[in-house]
Amino acid sequence: MKIKDIIKATKGKLITGNEENDCEGFSKDTRIIKEGDTYIGIKGEKFDGNDLWKKAFEKGASTVIIQEVNILEEEIKKYNNKNIIVVENTLKAISDIAKYKRNLCKKEFQLIGITGSVGKTSTKDIVANVISQKYKTLKTQGNNNNNIGLPFTIFNLKEEQVAVIEMGMNHLGEISELTKIAKPTISVITNVGTSHIGYLGSRENILKAKLEILEGMEKKILVINNDNDLLHDCYLKNKEENIEIYTYGIENKSDTMAEDIILKENYSEFICKIKGEKFKINVPVGGIHFVYNALCAVTVGNLLDLNIEQIKKGIETFELTKKRMDIKDLKNGVKIINDSYNANFESMQASLKYLSGFKNRKIAVLGDMFELGDFSEEFHKKVGKEVKENNIDILICSGKLAKYIVQSAEKSGMKKENIYYFENKVEIIDFIKNIWKENDVYLFKASNGMKFFELAETLLAEDK
Repeated sequence: MKIKDIIKATKGKLITGNEENDCEGFSKDTRIIKEGDTYIGIKGEKFDGNDLWKKAFEKGASTVIIQEVNILEEEIKKYNNKNIIVVENTLKAISDIAKYKRNLCKKEFQLIGITGSVGKTSTKDIVANVISQKYKTLKTQGNNNNNIGLPFTIFNLKEEQVAVIEMGMNHLGEISELTKIAKPTISVITNVGTSHIGYLGSRENILKAKLEILEGMEKKILVINNDNDLLHDCYLKNKEENIEIYTYGIENKSDTMAEDIILKENYSEFICKIKGEKFKINVPVGGIHFVYNALCAVTVGNLLDLNIEQIKKGIETFELTKKRMDIKDLKNGVKIINDSYNANFESMQASLKYLSGFKNRKIAVLGDMFELGDFSEEFHKKVGKEVKENNIDILICSGKLAKYIVQSAEKSGMKKENIYYFENKVEIIDFIKNIWKENDVYLFKASNGMKFFELAETLLAEDK
Protein backbone atom coordinates (compact mmCIF):
# COMPACT_ATOMS: atom_id res chain seq x y z
CA MET A 1 0.00 0.00 0.00
CA LYS A 2 0.97 3.62 -0.45
CA ILE A 3 0.60 6.54 1.94
CA LYS A 4 -2.44 7.72 -0.01
CA ASP A 5 -4.06 4.30 0.60
CA ILE A 6 -3.50 4.66 4.35
CA ILE A 7 -5.04 8.12 4.31
CA LYS A 8 -8.01 6.88 2.30
CA ALA A 9 -8.55 3.91 4.63
CA THR A 10 -8.24 5.86 7.89
CA LYS A 11 -9.44 9.33 6.83
CA GLY A 12 -6.22 10.49 8.45
CA LYS A 13 -4.21 13.65 7.84
CA LEU A 14 -0.72 13.70 6.33
CA ILE A 15 1.29 16.19 8.40
CA THR A 16 4.44 15.74 6.35
CA GLY A 17 5.51 13.29 3.66
CA ASN A 18 4.67 12.07 0.18
CA GLU A 19 1.37 10.35 -0.66
CA GLU A 20 3.09 8.23 -3.32
CA ASN A 21 5.57 6.65 -0.87
CA ASP A 22 5.17 2.95 -0.12
CA CYS A 23 3.86 1.91 3.28
CA GLU A 24 4.90 -1.55 4.47
CA GLY A 25 6.48 -3.51 7.33
CA PHE A 26 3.98 -2.43 9.99
CA SER A 27 5.13 -2.47 13.63
CA LYS A 28 3.80 -1.34 17.01
CA ASP A 29 7.02 -2.02 18.90
CA THR A 30 9.98 0.35 18.55
CA ARG A 31 12.31 -2.35 19.95
CA ILE A 32 11.95 -4.54 16.86
CA ILE A 33 11.31 -1.93 14.19
CA LYS A 34 13.20 -2.33 10.90
CA GLU A 35 14.48 0.15 8.34
CA GLY A 36 11.59 1.48 6.26
CA ASP A 37 8.86 0.18 8.58
CA THR A 38 5.57 1.88 9.33
CA TYR A 39 5.14 2.46 13.07
CA ILE A 40 1.66 2.61 14.61
CA GLY A 41 1.36 4.07 18.10
CA ILE A 42 -1.04 2.11 20.31
CA LYS A 43 -2.34 3.58 23.55
CA GLY A 44 -2.24 0.88 26.22
CA GLU A 45 -3.07 0.66 29.91
CA LYS A 46 0.50 1.25 31.12
CA PHE A 47 2.00 3.50 28.45
CA ASP A 48 1.13 5.34 25.27
CA GLY A 49 2.95 4.14 22.16
CA ASN A 50 2.05 7.38 20.41
CA ASP A 51 4.69 9.14 22.52
CA LEU A 52 7.40 7.00 20.90
CA TRP A 53 6.96 8.23 17.33
CA LYS A 54 10.32 10.08 17.29
CA LYS A 55 12.08 7.00 18.64
CA ALA A 56 10.49 5.01 15.81
CA PHE A 57 12.04 7.39 13.29
CA GLU A 58 15.41 7.08 15.03
CA LYS A 59 15.18 3.29 14.71
CA GLY A 60 14.62 3.58 10.96
CA ALA A 61 10.87 3.86 10.46
CA SER A 62 9.86 5.80 7.35
CA THR A 63 6.25 6.37 8.44
CA VAL A 64 4.39 6.84 11.71
CA ILE A 65 0.64 6.66 12.30
CA ILE A 66 -0.29 8.36 15.57
CA GLN A 67 -3.09 10.03 17.51
CA GLU A 68 -3.39 12.82 20.10
CA VAL A 69 0.18 14.06 19.63
CA ASN A 70 1.15 17.72 19.53
CA ILE A 71 3.75 17.98 16.75
CA LEU A 72 5.85 21.14 16.79
CA GLU A 73 6.79 23.09 13.66
CA GLU A 74 10.49 22.36 14.17
CA GLU A 75 9.72 18.65 14.40
CA ILE A 76 7.89 18.78 11.07
CA LYS A 77 10.94 20.42 9.50
CA LYS A 78 13.30 17.88 11.09
CA TYR A 79 11.34 14.93 9.74
CA ASN A 80 10.31 16.41 6.37
CA ASN A 81 11.78 13.38 4.60
CA LYS A 82 9.52 11.07 6.62
CA ASN A 83 5.75 10.46 6.63
CA ILE A 84 3.65 11.49 9.63
CA ILE A 85 -0.02 10.52 9.56
CA VAL A 86 -2.36 11.65 12.33
CA VAL A 87 -5.62 9.75 12.86
CA GLU A 88 -8.46 10.11 15.31
CA ASN A 89 -7.92 6.68 16.86
CA THR A 90 -5.05 4.32 16.03
CA LEU A 91 -6.94 1.20 17.17
CA LYS A 92 -9.70 2.00 14.70
CA ALA A 93 -7.05 2.89 12.13
CA ILE A 94 -5.39 -0.52 12.22
CA SER A 95 -8.79 -2.13 11.72
CA ASP A 96 -9.57 0.17 8.80
CA ILE A 97 -6.16 -0.42 7.17
CA ALA A 98 -6.53 -4.19 7.54
CA LYS A 99 -10.01 -4.09 5.96
CA TYR A 100 -8.64 -2.01 3.10
CA LYS A 101 -5.73 -4.40 2.52
CA ARG A 102 -7.97 -7.48 2.76
CA ASN A 103 -10.20 -5.98 0.05
CA LEU A 104 -7.17 -5.68 -2.23
CA CYS A 105 -6.78 -9.49 -2.28
CA LYS A 106 -7.56 -11.29 -5.50
CA LYS A 107 -10.88 -13.07 -5.87
CA GLU A 108 -9.25 -16.53 -5.73
CA PHE A 109 -7.49 -15.71 -2.43
CA GLN A 110 -8.62 -17.99 0.42
CA LEU A 111 -8.76 -17.02 4.08
CA ILE A 112 -9.35 -19.72 6.69
CA GLY A 113 -10.74 -18.27 9.94
CA ILE A 114 -10.30 -20.48 13.02
CA THR A 115 -12.00 -20.06 16.38
CA GLY A 116 -12.98 -22.30 19.30
CA SER A 117 -12.73 -22.63 23.06
CA VAL A 118 -9.72 -24.95 22.91
CA GLY A 119 -7.13 -25.77 20.27
CA LYS A 120 -7.28 -22.67 18.06
CA THR A 121 -3.51 -22.26 17.86
CA SER A 122 -2.61 -25.93 17.42
CA THR A 123 -5.36 -26.32 14.81
CA LYS A 124 -4.11 -23.21 13.03
CA ASP A 125 -0.58 -24.63 13.00
CA ILE A 126 -1.55 -27.98 11.51
CA VAL A 127 -4.04 -26.53 8.99
CA ALA A 128 -1.48 -23.98 7.78
CA ASN A 129 1.19 -26.66 7.39
CA VAL A 130 -1.17 -28.78 5.32
CA ILE A 131 -2.25 -25.89 3.10
CA SER A 132 1.37 -24.80 2.59
CA GLN A 133 2.07 -28.08 0.78
CA LYS A 134 0.24 -26.65 -2.24
CA TYR A 135 -0.18 -22.90 -1.71
CA LYS A 136 1.94 -20.03 -0.47
CA THR A 137 0.46 -19.58 3.00
CA LEU A 138 0.44 -16.94 5.73
CA LYS A 139 -0.61 -17.84 9.27
CA THR A 140 -1.19 -16.03 12.54
CA GLN A 141 2.05 -15.98 14.52
CA GLY A 142 1.66 -17.24 18.08
CA ASN A 143 -1.82 -16.40 19.31
CA ASN A 144 -2.09 -12.86 17.94
CA ASN A 145 -5.82 -13.35 17.53
CA ASN A 146 -7.40 -10.18 18.94
CA ASN A 147 -8.34 -6.74 17.58
CA ILE A 148 -4.65 -5.80 17.38
CA GLY A 149 -2.99 -9.09 16.49
CA LEU A 150 -5.36 -10.01 13.67
CA PRO A 151 -4.96 -6.73 11.72
CA PHE A 152 -1.17 -6.93 12.05
CA THR A 153 -1.33 -10.44 10.57
CA ILE A 154 -3.36 -9.09 7.63
CA PHE A 155 -0.71 -6.36 7.17
CA ASN A 156 1.85 -9.12 6.45
CA LEU A 157 -0.06 -10.32 3.38
CA LYS A 158 2.05 -10.08 0.24
CA GLU A 159 1.92 -12.71 -2.47
CA GLU A 160 0.23 -15.44 -0.40
CA GLN A 161 -2.59 -17.45 -1.91
CA VAL A 162 -4.04 -18.54 1.45
CA ALA A 163 -4.06 -17.11 4.97
CA VAL A 164 -4.89 -19.14 8.09
CA ILE A 165 -6.11 -16.68 10.71
CA GLU A 166 -6.87 -17.37 14.36
CA MET A 167 -9.73 -15.46 16.04
CA GLY A 168 -10.11 -15.21 19.80
CA MET A 169 -12.64 -13.55 22.04
CA ASN A 170 -13.60 -12.87 25.65
CA HIS A 171 -17.00 -11.28 25.07
CA LEU A 172 -19.89 -11.23 22.63
CA GLY A 173 -19.28 -8.98 19.64
CA GLU A 174 -15.52 -9.40 19.45
CA ILE A 175 -15.38 -12.11 16.77
CA SER A 176 -18.04 -10.12 14.90
CA GLU A 177 -15.52 -7.30 14.53
CA LEU A 178 -12.64 -9.63 13.62
CA THR A 179 -14.54 -11.53 10.93
CA LYS A 180 -15.58 -8.28 9.26
CA ILE A 181 -11.89 -7.44 8.91
CA ALA A 182 -10.71 -10.89 7.81
CA LYS A 183 -13.73 -11.90 5.66
CA PRO A 184 -13.08 -15.67 5.82
CA THR A 185 -13.84 -17.84 2.82
CA ILE A 186 -13.85 -20.92 5.08
CA SER A 187 -14.49 -20.80 8.84
CA VAL A 188 -13.57 -23.43 11.42
CA ILE A 189 -15.00 -23.87 14.93
CA THR A 190 -12.90 -26.41 16.83
CA ASN A 191 -15.24 -26.75 19.85
CA VAL A 192 -17.41 -24.91 22.34
CA GLY A 193 -16.23 -25.37 25.91
CA THR A 194 -15.97 -23.29 29.07
CA SER A 195 -13.20 -20.83 28.24
CA HIS A 196 -14.32 -17.27 29.20
CA ILE A 197 -17.58 -18.61 30.65
CA GLY A 198 -17.07 -16.15 33.52
CA TYR A 199 -17.67 -13.32 31.03
CA LEU A 200 -20.31 -14.97 28.85
CA GLY A 201 -22.36 -16.78 31.48
CA SER A 202 -23.14 -20.01 29.61
CA ARG A 203 -21.81 -22.35 26.95
CA GLU A 204 -24.78 -21.38 24.79
CA ASN A 205 -23.55 -17.79 24.81
CA ILE A 206 -20.04 -19.02 23.97
CA LEU A 207 -21.50 -20.83 20.95
CA LYS A 208 -23.32 -17.64 19.96
CA ALA A 209 -20.04 -15.72 20.16
CA LYS A 210 -18.19 -18.31 18.06
CA LEU A 211 -20.90 -18.30 15.38
CA GLU A 212 -20.32 -14.58 14.88
CA ILE A 213 -17.48 -15.72 12.60
CA LEU A 214 -20.14 -16.29 9.90
CA GLU A 215 -21.03 -12.60 9.80
CA GLY A 216 -17.99 -11.65 7.74
CA MET A 217 -18.48 -14.36 5.14
CA GLU A 218 -19.91 -13.74 1.70
CA LYS A 219 -20.53 -17.47 1.15
CA LYS A 220 -20.94 -19.31 4.44
CA ILE A 221 -18.69 -22.40 4.46
CA LEU A 222 -18.26 -23.79 7.98
CA VAL A 223 -16.09 -26.66 9.26
CA ILE A 224 -16.98 -28.00 12.71
CA ASN A 225 -16.01 -30.68 15.22
CA ASN A 226 -19.11 -32.85 15.08
CA ASP A 227 -18.31 -34.63 18.36
CA ASN A 228 -18.72 -31.42 20.36
CA ASP A 229 -22.25 -31.53 21.77
CA LEU A 230 -23.25 -27.93 21.04
CA LEU A 231 -21.69 -27.91 17.57
CA HIS A 232 -23.38 -31.22 16.76
CA ASP A 233 -26.76 -29.76 17.77
CA CYS A 234 -25.97 -26.63 15.75
CA TYR A 235 -25.23 -28.82 12.71
CA LEU A 236 -28.51 -30.71 13.04
CA LYS A 237 -30.46 -27.45 13.26
CA ASN A 238 -28.68 -25.65 10.41
CA LYS A 239 -27.77 -28.31 7.85
CA GLU A 240 -30.73 -27.36 5.67
CA GLU A 241 -30.05 -23.62 5.95
CA ASN A 242 -27.83 -21.43 3.75
CA ILE A 243 -24.69 -22.58 5.60
CA GLU A 244 -22.47 -25.12 3.85
CA ILE A 245 -21.34 -27.26 6.80
CA TYR A 246 -18.53 -29.83 6.72
CA THR A 247 -18.04 -32.05 9.75
CA TYR A 248 -15.17 -34.03 11.25
CA GLY A 249 -15.28 -36.43 14.18
CA ILE A 250 -14.64 -39.81 15.72
CA GLU A 251 -17.89 -40.66 17.50
CA ASN A 252 -20.66 -39.01 15.46
CA LYS A 253 -21.02 -39.79 11.75
CA SER A 254 -19.10 -37.05 9.94
CA ASP A 255 -17.73 -36.10 6.53
CA THR A 256 -14.18 -36.77 7.76
CA MET A 257 -13.68 -39.54 10.31
CA ALA A 258 -10.89 -41.37 12.13
CA GLU A 259 -10.93 -45.16 12.54
CA ASP A 260 -8.52 -47.65 14.13
CA ILE A 261 -6.90 -44.98 16.28
CA ILE A 262 -3.61 -45.90 17.99
CA LEU A 263 -2.43 -43.45 20.66
CA LYS A 264 1.25 -43.49 21.67
CA GLU A 265 3.21 -41.28 24.05
CA ASN A 266 4.74 -39.07 21.34
CA TYR A 267 2.53 -39.67 18.33
CA SER A 268 -0.71 -41.18 17.13
CA GLU A 269 -1.89 -42.92 13.99
CA PHE A 270 -5.29 -43.60 12.49
CA ILE A 271 -7.14 -44.46 9.32
CA CYS A 272 -8.79 -41.38 7.85
CA LYS A 273 -12.03 -41.77 5.92
CA ILE A 274 -13.27 -38.98 3.63
CA LYS A 275 -15.43 -39.12 0.50
CA GLY A 276 -15.23 -42.91 0.43
CA GLU A 277 -11.43 -42.95 0.47
CA LYS A 278 -9.34 -44.35 3.33
CA PHE A 279 -5.70 -43.65 4.09
CA LYS A 280 -3.35 -43.88 7.06
CA ILE A 281 -2.16 -40.74 8.87
CA ASN A 282 0.62 -40.36 11.43
CA VAL A 283 0.37 -37.36 13.79
CA PRO A 284 3.75 -36.33 15.32
CA VAL A 285 2.18 -35.24 18.64
CA GLY A 286 0.41 -37.50 21.12
CA GLY A 287 -3.12 -37.06 22.44
CA ILE A 288 -6.60 -37.65 21.06
CA HIS A 289 -7.13 -33.88 20.66
CA PHE A 290 -4.40 -33.84 18.00
CA VAL A 291 -6.28 -36.53 16.11
CA TYR A 292 -9.19 -34.06 15.99
CA ASN A 293 -6.82 -31.30 14.83
CA ALA A 294 -5.57 -33.57 12.06
CA LEU A 295 -9.13 -34.40 10.97
CA CYS A 296 -9.84 -30.68 10.75
CA ALA A 297 -6.74 -30.19 8.59
CA VAL A 298 -7.82 -33.04 6.31
CA THR A 299 -11.25 -31.44 5.90
CA VAL A 300 -9.88 -28.00 5.06
CA GLY A 301 -7.19 -29.43 2.79
CA ASN A 302 -9.83 -31.38 0.89
CA LEU A 303 -11.93 -28.23 0.44
CA LEU A 304 -8.88 -26.54 -1.10
CA ASP A 305 -8.25 -29.45 -3.49
CA LEU A 306 -5.08 -30.85 -1.93
CA ASN A 307 -4.37 -34.47 -2.75
CA ILE A 308 -3.93 -37.18 -0.13
CA GLU A 309 -0.12 -37.13 -0.25
CA GLN A 310 -0.03 -33.36 0.28
CA ILE A 311 -2.44 -33.62 3.22
CA LYS A 312 -0.48 -36.47 4.82
CA LYS A 313 2.85 -34.67 4.45
CA GLY A 314 1.41 -31.48 5.96
CA ILE A 315 0.14 -33.33 9.03
CA GLU A 316 3.22 -35.48 9.50
CA THR A 317 5.67 -32.52 9.38
CA PHE A 318 3.82 -29.82 11.34
CA GLU A 319 5.34 -28.20 14.45
CA LEU A 320 3.47 -26.68 17.37
CA THR A 321 3.68 -23.09 18.57
CA LYS A 322 5.96 -23.08 21.63
CA LYS A 323 4.52 -23.61 25.14
CA ARG A 324 1.67 -25.65 23.71
CA MET A 325 2.30 -29.33 24.43
CA ASP A 326 6.03 -28.64 24.12
CA ILE A 327 7.74 -31.90 25.14
CA LYS A 328 11.41 -32.03 26.13
CA ASP A 329 13.60 -34.86 27.45
CA LEU A 330 16.09 -34.28 30.27
CA LYS A 331 19.36 -36.18 30.69
CA ASN A 332 18.00 -38.54 33.33
CA GLY A 333 15.09 -39.63 31.13
CA VAL A 334 12.64 -37.21 32.74
CA LYS A 335 10.07 -35.76 30.33
CA ILE A 336 8.84 -32.18 30.67
CA ILE A 337 5.47 -31.40 29.05
CA ASN A 338 5.18 -27.63 28.95
CA ASP A 339 1.50 -26.95 28.12
CA SER A 340 1.35 -23.81 30.23
CA TYR A 341 0.36 -21.12 27.75
CA ASN A 342 -3.28 -21.23 28.71
CA ALA A 343 -5.83 -23.39 30.48
CA ASN A 344 -9.53 -24.07 30.80
CA PHE A 345 -11.34 -27.19 31.90
CA GLU A 346 -11.38 -28.84 28.47
CA SER A 347 -7.66 -28.28 27.84
CA MET A 348 -6.84 -29.48 31.38
CA GLN A 349 -8.94 -32.57 30.74
CA ALA A 350 -7.17 -33.26 27.44
CA SER A 351 -3.68 -32.74 28.90
CA LEU A 352 -4.36 -35.01 31.88
CA LYS A 353 -5.72 -37.70 29.58
CA TYR A 354 -2.57 -37.41 27.47
CA LEU A 355 -0.38 -37.63 30.59
CA SER A 356 -2.23 -40.75 31.68
CA GLY A 357 -1.00 -42.54 28.56
CA PHE A 358 2.61 -42.61 29.78
CA LYS A 359 3.84 -45.80 31.45
CA ASN A 360 6.23 -44.18 33.92
CA ARG A 361 5.46 -42.14 37.04
CA LYS A 362 3.11 -39.28 36.12
CA ILE A 363 3.28 -35.91 37.93
CA ALA A 364 0.78 -33.10 37.19
CA VAL A 365 1.90 -29.59 38.18
CA LEU A 366 -1.28 -27.53 37.95
CA GLY A 367 -2.25 -23.93 38.65
CA ASP A 368 -5.23 -21.62 38.40
CA MET A 369 -7.54 -21.36 35.39
CA PHE A 370 -8.65 -17.75 34.83
CA GLU A 371 -11.80 -16.08 33.46
CA LEU A 372 -14.25 -18.62 34.90
CA GLY A 373 -16.09 -16.15 37.13
CA ASP A 374 -18.82 -17.77 39.23
CA PHE A 375 -17.87 -21.15 37.73
CA SER A 376 -14.29 -21.07 39.09
CA GLU A 377 -14.78 -23.39 42.06
CA GLU A 378 -16.89 -25.85 40.06
CA PHE A 379 -14.42 -26.29 37.21
CA HIS A 380 -11.33 -26.47 39.43
CA LYS A 381 -13.06 -29.24 41.38
CA LYS A 382 -13.78 -31.01 38.09
CA VAL A 383 -10.06 -30.90 37.32
CA GLY A 384 -9.36 -32.58 40.66
CA LYS A 385 -11.68 -35.43 39.69
CA GLU A 386 -9.89 -35.73 36.32
CA VAL A 387 -6.56 -36.06 38.13
CA LYS A 388 -7.85 -39.08 40.05
CA GLU A 389 -9.71 -40.63 37.09
CA ASN A 390 -6.58 -40.44 34.93
CA ASN A 391 -4.49 -42.23 37.58
CA ILE A 392 -1.98 -39.42 38.01
CA ASP A 393 0.65 -40.52 40.54
CA ILE A 394 1.52 -37.16 42.10
CA LEU A 395 -0.39 -33.86 42.07
CA ILE A 396 1.45 -30.59 42.72
CA CYS A 397 -0.57 -27.35 42.84
CA SER A 398 -0.11 -23.65 43.45
CA GLY A 399 -2.62 -20.78 43.20
CA LYS A 400 -5.69 -19.59 45.07
CA LEU A 401 -8.11 -21.48 42.85
CA ALA A 402 -5.87 -24.54 42.57
CA LYS A 403 -6.76 -25.31 46.21
CA TYR A 404 -10.06 -26.61 44.86
CA ILE A 405 -8.15 -29.02 42.59
CA VAL A 406 -6.34 -30.34 45.65
CA GLN A 407 -9.53 -30.69 47.71
CA SER A 408 -11.40 -32.46 44.91
CA ALA A 409 -8.56 -34.85 44.08
CA GLU A 410 -8.40 -35.99 47.70
CA LYS A 411 -12.19 -36.24 47.96
CA SER A 412 -12.22 -38.33 44.77
CA GLY A 413 -9.95 -40.88 46.40
CA MET A 414 -6.40 -39.81 45.57
CA LYS A 415 -4.05 -40.58 48.46
CA LYS A 416 -3.27 -37.51 50.57
CA GLU A 417 0.46 -38.32 50.63
CA ASN A 418 0.55 -37.93 46.83
CA ILE A 419 -1.00 -34.44 46.84
CA TYR A 420 1.09 -31.31 47.45
CA TYR A 421 0.14 -27.64 47.59
CA PHE A 422 2.52 -24.65 47.67
CA GLU A 423 1.59 -21.05 48.39
CA ASN A 424 4.63 -19.92 46.42
CA LYS A 425 5.11 -21.66 43.09
CA VAL A 426 8.89 -21.06 43.24
CA GLU A 427 9.03 -23.69 46.00
CA ILE A 428 7.82 -26.24 43.47
CA ILE A 429 11.23 -26.38 41.76
CA ASP A 430 13.06 -27.39 44.94
CA PHE A 431 10.36 -29.93 45.73
CA ILE A 432 10.57 -31.53 42.29
CA LYS A 433 14.35 -31.84 42.58
CA ASN A 434 13.89 -33.75 45.82
CA ILE A 435 11.30 -36.21 44.52
CA TRP A 436 12.10 -36.84 40.91
CA LYS A 437 13.25 -40.19 39.66
CA GLU A 438 14.55 -41.37 36.34
CA ASN A 439 11.95 -41.44 33.56
CA ASP A 440 9.36 -39.36 35.47
CA VAL A 441 6.88 -37.44 33.30
CA TYR A 442 5.93 -33.90 34.41
CA LEU A 443 3.00 -31.91 33.02
CA PHE A 444 2.98 -28.13 33.65
CA LYS A 445 -0.46 -26.62 33.03
CA ALA A 446 -2.13 -23.36 34.14
CA SER A 447 -3.42 -20.11 32.68
CA ASN A 448 -0.64 -18.01 31.19
CA GLY A 449 -0.82 -15.41 33.97
CA MET A 450 0.36 -18.06 36.46
CA LYS A 451 3.65 -18.25 34.50
CA PHE A 452 4.07 -21.98 35.02
CA PHE A 453 6.14 -22.02 31.84
CA GLU A 454 8.90 -20.45 33.97
CA LEU A 455 8.98 -23.62 36.09
CA ALA A 456 9.41 -25.83 33.05
CA GLU A 457 12.03 -23.53 31.57
CA THR A 458 13.99 -23.47 34.84
CA LEU A 459 14.20 -27.24 34.96
CA LEU A 460 15.25 -27.38 31.32
CA ALA A 461 17.92 -24.69 31.81
CA GLU A 462 19.42 -26.43 34.84
CA ASP A 463 19.63 -29.70 32.92
CA LYS A 464 22.03 -28.26 30.33
